[in-house]
Formats: sequence, C-alpha cells, structure tokens
Amino acid sequence: MSETRKTVTMVSVSGILGYGFPAASLEAALKLKPDMIGVDGGSSDPGPHYLGSGKCLNSRMAMKRDLELLVRGAVANGIPMMIGTCGGAGAEPHLQECADIVREIAREHDLHFKMALIHSEQDKSFLKDQVRAGKVRALGTAAPATEEVIDRAARIVGMMGPEPHRAALEQGAQIILAGRGTDPSPWVAFATHRGLPEASAWYAGKILECACNAALPKKHDVLAVTVGEDFVEAEPINPELRCTPLSIAVQALHENASPVIRYEPGGVLDSTQCKIEPVTERRARITGMVWNPGKYSIKLEGAEQVGYSAITFAGTRDPGLIGQIGSFMQTIRESVATKALALGIDPQRYQIVLRLYGIDGVMGDWEPVKDATPHEVGILAEAIGDTQEIANAVLALTRVTLLHTDFPGRMCKEGNMAFPFSPSDIERGPVYKFSLQHVVEIDDPLRMFPIEYEMV
Repeated sequence: MSETRKTVTMVSVSGILGYGFPAASLEAALKLKPDMIGVDGGSSDPGPHYLGSGKCLNSRMAMKRDLELLVRGAVANGIPMMIGTCGGAGAEPHLQECADIVREIAREHDLHFKMALIHSEQDKSFLKDQVRAGKVRALGTAAPATEEVIDRAARIVGMMGPEPHRAALEQGAQIILAGRGTDPSPWVAFATHRGLPEASAWYAGKILECACNAALPKKHDVLAVTVGEDFVEAEPINPELRCTPLSIAVQALHENASPVIRYEPGGVLDSTQCKIEPVTERRARITGMVWNPGKYSIKLEGAEQVGYSAITFAGTRDPGLIGQIGSFMQTIRESVATKALALGIDPQRYQIVLRLYGIDGVMGDWEPVKDATPHEVGILAEAIGDTQEIANAVLALTRVTLLHTDFPGRMCKEGNMAFPFSPSDIERGPVYKFSLQHVVEIDDPLRMFPIEYEMV
C-alpha cells in the first residue's frame, strides 16, 4: 500500500483586510473543511502616511465586517485565523486597532479563544546598535542608514517572516494578529508548522497573499490552495472565477523584480524550473519550486515627517492657456515666491507641487507622449510647509495666482480656473516620506517580534 502524502488546504479571502469579499464564498470555503483561513492586512503601496501617522488604511467599519466573518468562521470550525500587517502598515497603533475589533466581536458573539499579538514596531536603540555594528544595509538607491535618520523617524517596523506566526501556532493561539510582515508569511507559517517543505509553502503563500488576484477575472474573492510536499494547487471558491496557468504566472510576478527568483527573509524561492499546468478549467497545479536557504535578514520600513500639506484642485479648458501651460506654471511659481516673501515666508520653509492631469500628471518627467494637446487640464496644487500655517498661506497664494494671472492672448479677464469644491483649499495635515528602506541581518528570526498572548 502506498504511503499517504501530507497536504494542507489554506484559504485567503481578499487582497487586504477591509477590501471585502463575498460572505457566501467564505461560507462555501468553510464547507470544504480547510485547515486555516487568513488575509494579508496591508502594504507599503499606499505610501508612508499610514505608517507615519498610525492611521489604518481601511475603515474600522470595513475591517470589522471582514474580521467578524473570519473570526466567527474560525471559531465555529476550530481552525486558526491569521492576519498579517494589521491595519495597513503593521505598526503598534494598527495592531491594537485590529485587536480591539476582535475583542469587540468576541463580546458581541460570546466567542472564546486564545489570541496572539505579534509586535513589529522597532526599538530605536536596538536599531542604532545594529547600525553601529554594521548590520544594516540599504536597499536599491536608498542612502545608508544613520542614527540621525532612525531618531527622526515617526515609526519604524520590521517585516517579519513566518517564524513568529509559527511560534504562535505552537503555543496554541487560534486567532493570530501580526504587525508588519512579508505578505506570504501567515500561510508559509501554517504549512511549515504542519511539516511541509519551505519550497511549496513559500510558493503557496505567494499565490495566497492577494487571494483571487491569482484568478480570472480579477476581483476580491476567496481562494483555496492545497499544498503538498512537492506541489501547490489553487482554485477560487466562486464558480464564476478560475485559476489558469497564465493567472498563476501573473500573480507569481506580482511585486517582484524577477519572474522566477523571489528573495525572502531566510532564503530564496527559485521557480526557474516550475511547471504550471491546468488540473481542470478552474484549478491549476504548480510543481518544481526550489527553496535555497540563506542569511537571515529583516526589511526595515521607516516613515519621517517632512512637513504639513494643503491642496486645491482646479481645471481649465481655455485653449490659449493650455497652449502655453508650461510657461504659465513657471509664472505661477515665480509670482507665488514673490508674494510669499512679502509675507515673510522664507522660500526654504515650503515647496509647491503642481500636477497637470491631462498632460503629465501621472508620469511626470517620464511621460512619453509629448505632443498631444488636451482640450482640458486638471491642476492639482499642493503646498508643503514647515507648519500648517505656512502650507495654508502658500496654497492660498497659489490658488489666487492660478485664478487671476494674466497670460499672452488672454481673452477672459475673470477667472482662469474652475474649482469643483468650496472650500477650495483642503488641509491635509502632517505628511511623511519613507526614510528607511533597508535590511538588518539578524540571527534569531523572533528577536525583533515579541509575541503577546491573551485569552479572549
């Protein structure tokens, strides 16, 4: 009699917690008796604001709706439920917000379970020690990390691998909420916790991290993946969707510089020799992935406040102005600088950003289409100042200058622009930049990610 081969089935419900998914799809997935359910909670794609400010990417209302379905489903079926990168950026405020929601759900539905909170916000003293020890290196074109950069950061998180999730599973936690982590980590942790090899576990995690992004047509829906010792099979729960070799290959390339090599905290997933084959019209099977262990490193993400912002939006369809929009914008900049100086505002204390939608508002200097003449242009003007007062003042000068500045051939002596909102000027508050895009070499994958347990 042949030996039964070990497999686990894991479910991912959406690309990010709070994006939503059909309740019927999760209900159907749970009828298949999966071993674990989860969802990734965030990304750095929305920019540094959420890390710097501590605000969640999605609304509490949306996150609670998703969490209520997930927590109740996990408890009813006696299986683990894991969230990675809680709240969008995975810092302490984001983790605590999700934990508060879970506790609220437990009270409302009389649920009882062991919960783990995995913290990822980093101690600055520890990181400065690592800088001094030469353990921190820059990614890409980032400048070298310094103690001063670390001190200026509003928040810094480490991007955990699967080891903290696995440690929480080993301690019997059923609901696991984690701070910032690599997107595949919750599923990798569960598969390896069940004794499956890292190669198939990491490939499965990569497919699961964005749920039905790996299916056609793309939508926020529930994906089930079965992981074996040398294969991964993926199938969407919703019968309207399908996983094909092409859709799997596209997801494997998602957010990766190489189509076949993926660098992770403790090694490299090599899919050079992978085969992706259809099992049915809706199910695809992947084989041939290889895991190459390497030196362990943790990515650091830090956000630093750079000032305060105010914006206004206006549009024009005057062909005379559009025909000389470049020189007109330069006139605006020079005029605002003169007016700001008259108010006693030093040019070093603010900057003006003008985005021309319809010309190069998306691509900026990289825009390849140079000779098209649009019939209308949207102008998004932003002032960034050392204080909110300076930002507001400079923006007000910019708005009135856009509205009333003359230009050669001008026929209308009233306003140049149409403003869709009143008030036209909108305070954005503090604004941030990513100040750390680095990795730190570490011997213990758990060292930077303390785990807190509670009975809910």
